[in-house]
Amino acid sequence: TSEARSLFLENYEYSTFDLREEERVQIGVFSSLIRGQILAGDTPAQLIEQFTEYSGRMRPLPEWILGGAVLGLQGGTNRARRISDELESLGTPIAALWLQDWVGQRKTSFGTQLWWNWELDWDHYPEWGSFTEALEGKNIKVMTYINPFLCDDVAQKKNHDRNLFDEAARNGYLVKNPRGEPYRITISSFSAALVDLTNPEAWSWIKDIINGELIGNGASGWMADFGEGLPYDAVLFSGADPKSYHDRYAEDWARVNREAIGEAGRGDDIVFFNRSGYTKSPRYGTLFWVGDQLVDWDEHDGIKSAVTGLLSSGLSGYSLEHSDIGGYTALDNPLLKYHRSKELLLRWIELGAFTTVFRTHEGNIPEVNHQIYSDRETLAHFARFAKVYAAWKPYRMELVKEASETGLPVLRHLFINHPDDPEVPGLDYQFMVGPELMVAPVLDPGEGRVEIYLPAGTWVHLWTAERYGSPQRGVYETVPAPIGEPAVLYREDSAEGTRFREELELRGLL
Repeated sequence: TSEARSLFLENYEYSTFDLREEERVQIGVFSSLIRGQILAGDTPAQLIEQFTEYSGRMRPLPEWILGGAVLGLQGGTNRARRISDELESLGTPIAALWLQDWVGQRKTSFGTQLWWNWELDWDHYPEWGSFTEALEGKNIKVMTYINPFLCDDVAQKKNHDRNLFDEAARNGYLVKNPRGEPYRITISSFSAALVDLTNPEAWSWIKDIINGELIGNGASGWMADFGEGLPYDAVLFSGADPKSYHDRYAEDWARVNREAIGEAGRGDDIVFFNRSGYTKSPRYGTLFWVGDQLVDWDEHDGIKSAVTGLLSSGLSGYSLEHSDIGGYTALDNPLLKYHRSKELLLRWIELGAFTTVFRTHEGNIPEVNHQIYSDRETLAHFARFAKVYAAWKPYRMELVKEASETGLPVLRHLFINHPDDPEVPGLDYQFMVGPELMVAPVLDPGEGRVEIYLPAGTWVHLWTAERYGSPQRGVYETVPAPIGEPAVLYREDSAEGTRFREELELRGLL
């Protein structure tokens, strides 16, 4: 709160926080007992530090993922090679290729989805070994994908060596329904069952798959998707109440991935990123992203909600966050059409360049979305902002280290750095990167200027070097933000801001 107090629950049961009344906060927990803690401090930063002593802090990210773009590509070896080569020809710093379709693709009612049977599809990536070796020679890592579901129809897939659903079902490794059968959950045009993480043997089995199939095939990281879908009427191996274990499942999904990379001796250089989480997930996770936004400008489930998610999660110990550049969920049916526009993608690229990790996603229906490779202008824009992202790498590494030591997020609502400024609590979509950079992304179509609040001081526009603000008090300013020059400012006396601008000049980016 603005009075430097904080409350958090230790419960895992379903809970509600009602903040609608000015004079009270009402909390409901579906349990006979409420457990929690009330913290007090002098600043929001102190409260975050106290809270993350309980929840756990995220470890520093390896340097490789902080140096360039993580390209989300699909379609097989030749297509991934062609697009990455094109970006390399523009001098794009590339940290990794994220090939989520390493297990093969299928068309469903939702769009392009994966075969949830966690083994390499050699038909889809026939030159996997030589391809990944060539990338490694250029210091480009390979990232893949996994989730805790196993599809029950893998027998329909033309090429598979293992049927992981059948393996797990035979051994009792799957969450069961009240009839004692594997709990099949409808996904889109197929169904799948969850690995029962309360079963120690299932826990070891899924770790072996991560080590053997992902790390064993050269992955330096992956999206550890889902984790939030345990049904309330499930039957678990441990006998735990699924209503109480539901949120703990998300923590355990992060923990099993963390244990896998530790046992492989790769705990310092592999990055997996989660969408789901609960109180102690930062203790285990290496990186998070803020879920599957619509490919839209919407405040509830579009680019604006990505900013909201980045900032609110940062107050809750999720110190290393990012979003899918361009969003994920497209719709293409007679009633609703959400297709990613070029302008939205250009603006999301700019937003992504000032988050912890700079990663693209083609989306669930790639063919209806504007992509980073759709035309030369977009490709050049992406290449440029990958270079901008690389230009503030030294500062980003400092902030990642600070996050591991204090729990403070890389991206911050202004309330963390300016808690005594009465205008700050009402700000929705601008944010600070650490204590040095102020960012106000363009989040509406057709806009070339933004209104930004600047706390007391003189602030320098990153691209134009124009001065804004007032030394005596905080002020609202309208600043130019054409495509290619998002509103990013730094204090006149900021050594980091000055260094960043000098680096941009040195790289020919101004």
